[in-house]
Amino acid sequence: MHISEFLLPEFDLEIKNTKITLERVPADKPDFAPHPKSTPLGRLAAHVAQLPSFGLTILTTPELDFAKGSMKPAKMESAAQLAALLEEGAAKTRSALSALPDDAWNEDWKLSMGDKKIFEGSRFLSYREMFLNHLVHHRAQLGIYLRLNDIKVPAIYGPSADETLGF
Repeated sequence: MHISEFLLPEFDLEIKNTKITLERVPADKPDFAPHPKSTPLGRLAAHVAQLPSFGLTILTTPELDFAKGSMKPAKMESAAQLAALLEEGAAKTRSALSALPDDAWNEDWKLSMGDKKIFEGSRFLSYREMFLNHLVHHRAQLGIYLRLNDIKVPAIYGPSADETLGF
């Protein structure tokens, strides 16, 4: 079995759970932030929706330099728009993940901001740490924002205070 075949079920689950979370984001509260140092809800939600495109970059290029300005931040318009943005990026990333040969996982991948190195390691570590863990981290933040706005937090890996998993 190829490495990608082991990773696809996890990818699909994380995208599904992220879509469920994004579908609950209130479009009328883009400026909400639980703390002055926190990212506003609209910007955080748009970032989460756009993260699969970052995963695609990891899977299809040897590096990303933010100083070159190739990734433009999305803006939140509605929960439906966020979910559509996520699904569009996820479809492309899933296709690239499915097609990635096993030897490509060992190739070097680098993230930088001009001369400043942010990350350098194997494509596998880049995919796991910079994309997938990053997605899960920010989705959890969104769960907190939902809770603080009295919006039901979805059951993700187990029940939430608002939902069971149906058993």
